[in-house]
Amino acid sequence: MAIGLPSTDHFVLLTILICLLLHHCSAVYDVESTAESGKLISAQLKLVGGSTEFGPDVKSLTLTASLETDSRLRVRITDADHRRWEVPQDVIPRPAPGPEPKDVLLDSPGNPSMPTNSTMSSASSDLTFTIHPSPFRFTVSRRSTGDTLFDTSANLVFKDRYLEVTSALPADRASLYGLGEQKKQTFRLQHNDTFTLWNGDVTWSDQPDLNLYGSHPFYMDVRSGGAAHGVLLLNSNGMDILYGGSYVTYKVIGGVLDFYFFVGPSPLDVVDQYTQLIGRPAPMPYWSFGFHQSRYGYKNVADLDGVVAGYAKARIPLEAIWSDIDYMDGYQDFTLDPVNYPSKQLRPFVDRLHNNGQKYVVTVHPAIKRQAAPHEDLFLKRNGANLVGEAWPGEVYFLDFMSPRSTQYWARKISEFRRTIPVDGLWCDINEPSNFKQWQPLNQLDDPPYRINNSGFHLPINYRTVPVSTVHYNGVSEYDAHNLFGLLQAQATHAGLLRDTTRRPFVLSRSTFVGSGRYAAHWAGNNVARWDELAQSINTILNFGLFGIPMMGADICGFNGNTTQELCSRWIQLGAFYPFARAHAEKTTLRRELYVWEPTARSARKALGMRYRLLPYMYTLMYEAHMTGAPIARPLFFSYPQDADTYGVDRQFMLGRGVLVSPVLQPGATTVDAYFPAGRWFSLYDYSLAYTMKVGKRVTLPAPADLANAHLAGGNILLLQHADLTTSAARQSEFHLLVALAENGTASGELFSDDGDSPEMGAVGGSWTLVRFSCDREESKGMVTTKVSSHVVQNSYAPSRAQVIGKVVFMGLPSAPKSFAIYVNSVQLKAARTKSRASGVFSVSGLSLAIGQKFEIKLVMSH
Repeated sequence: MAIGLPSTDHFVLLTILICLLLHHCSAVYDVESTAESGKLISAQLKLVGGSTEFGPDVKSLTLTASLETDSRLRVRITDADHRRWEVPQDVIPRPAPGPEPKDVLLDSPGNPSMPTNSTMSSASSDLTFTIHPSPFRFTVSRRSTGDTLFDTSANLVFKDRYLEVTSALPADRASLYGLGEQKKQTFRLQHNDTFTLWNGDVTWSDQPDLNLYGSHPFYMDVRSGGAAHGVLLLNSNGMDILYGGSYVTYKVIGGVLDFYFFVGPSPLDVVDQYTQLIGRPAPMPYWSFGFHQSRYGYKNVADLDGVVAGYAKARIPLEAIWSDIDYMDGYQDFTLDPVNYPSKQLRPFVDRLHNNGQKYVVTVHPAIKRQAAPHEDLFLKRNGANLVGEAWPGEVYFLDFMSPRSTQYWARKISEFRRTIPVDGLWCDINEPSNFKQWQPLNQLDDPPYRINNSGFHLPINYRTVPVSTVHYNGVSEYDAHNLFGLLQAQATHAGLLRDTTRRPFVLSRSTFVGSGRYAAHWAGNNVARWDELAQSINTILNFGLFGIPMMGADICGFNGNTTQELCSRWIQLGAFYPFARAHAEKTTLRRELYVWEPTARSARKALGMRYRLLPYMYTLMYEAHMTGAPIARPLFFSYPQDADTYGVDRQFMLGRGVLVSPVLQPGATTVDAYFPAGRWFSLYDYSLAYTMKVGKRVTLPAPADLANAHLAGGNILLLQHADLTTSAARQSEFHLLVALAENGTASGELFSDDGDSPEMGAVGGSWTLVRFSCDREESKGMVTTKVSSHVVQNSYAPSRAQVIGKVVFMGLPSAPKSFAIYVNSVQLKAARTKSRASGVFSVSGLSLAIGQKFEIKLVMSH
């Protein structure tokens, strides 16, 4: 059905005057015509009032709105007459936009029989899209409630190198999260804040609110009552996003306005829908969930060897040792320092690591020393020649990861280097990309009319990076593709490792963009050894869970600046619960390996001991992340969206839906102020029932010097294994099944298991095991029966048939029963194999229940 729209010139003029007087807009468009086709609306927009600030306005625009799935709406606005830069389809594969207006029949404007607005909705979707014609604006609403999710003002600015659009927000009932990468003092976005998205090399990132290494123009909006939705502006150009509480304004220096709306309604639904579009998080190898130690400044192989020995002597788990640029010859990728890191010493060291079940990871940079560069067409160009920049090796060329030749070269170099040193993972650093040289402008791209707030001082966008007048493969300008550089290098590195090893790659990337989680993990960059940075690390990790990069951490004990014993102890207590747990430090700082101070070593043994016990649970969360995008580390409101008091909690977080972490974040603290949502909460250390909350409440917890508070929510079933010094050793131990009962006696959980490094995780026809566990309770004639059963979804991973559950612990049972009996697969066990505590904890040991076989355990108690 095609719809024509009437013109209302007087209203347009009045709107323009009001907008200009209030400084809320500088351009207005009218809808000239629209057309509908199924779940698609297209429209032509005509400029009716503009300004010359930042350049001339584009006179004719095309809008296409399409309901791509029942939960995802796309709204794309672009120049009707000229093709513009957009994120390439091969970088983020996605459905192509719908047909342009020229491909459909349009009615002429001014037909009085046509309705004022044009609306698209579907009975199977909760999203409704409406075009308001004169002046043009659009709204997105939730059909079931009528709540408006996105409501643009009459101001729409669309120039060659400046785009602006504003949406109204209900400040009193909208909580926003996301928009990064920046260091934030709170997880929930604060009103009157500006978010600049321009990937930058920040060497000392101790200031909040500055644009850092990645760009993610995505936010989640959680409304009062718990309904959540997401908004993505898929645009790789630099931008400022202004969040004023009652509005959000985008100011973008190029590209198109390509919005995606994700209806939710739960927070987990939103990230599921978001990662369905941008790509699911890459599965990480099992070993990467161990503890990693790194330092810029390990001076030679003997230094590395001493660190590994120090951890072994202190009985602190160590999974991987890392090398920063120290291993390189003249800071060049894929080379070895012939004096300090000769292959005749480094190769035997790495072989010993591998024999001990440990790993080795090195850093790589995207810049190639000019004198050593191959005579191939692999590099970024400026003014027709290879761009000559300055980085660690001196004068350098920058690889162009948009070029197939460059990605093939990169894969070849990875393979050649691994023949000498079989590294287990690669760390892509300073890949914004970083550059130390200052540039003179070459053309108008180097000095755009609107200056984004780069580095907090509106610095030129060429600052500490390659100039935006640089040209990529196929003539793409760095002006448009700058924020994609880190994503493209991570993609190439992931592909190179996969091709060479045929195993699951591990890639860590400092620079990221939308979709980077498909290839890489991330960390918070060059943080500082300070207490406020310890606390802020939680916000950053939670943010990247929203962005589809769940394998996320921060440099434990801090990178820059000298730490203290107390700070380092508290940091490992928190960092042991990061999805990615690595300690890393700058070369001029005091040594801070976890064994340096005995109190810190004691904290590390306890904290990492708990982490390694939780490895089956964390790895299962990785499976969940890979399949649905669900973050590993989550804010509390993901599990309790209807509890508005959780919306501002950012000094605690959850691992999955079960484990609540409440760390110490202040010096000298002997207590922790923690929030517990409604329900039962059990200590993860002694399994006792700590709290039963009818409603959410803040509680003052004791803060022991050597561990962080961790609690298990009632209603969850977890599988643990014994702690050990490596993940491979820990995997050999028997499982313990923890059953934390909700007040109604129910609980559930699951376990995913595979070999930990196959390229695919949970693929159809693959070798893996998935078991779901459930618990329910029945009461009859004074008898209470609690039953735990397993459901084997798939059991094609052979070792899981030999792995057994040796112990089951029930938490939250009635205290002091008169009698009890336990049955395993209908056979009653002897009382000697059971143990009951007055606190309601009941354990059954001496079991040998195969993970891959269905079983049932019944506990019958009388009162």
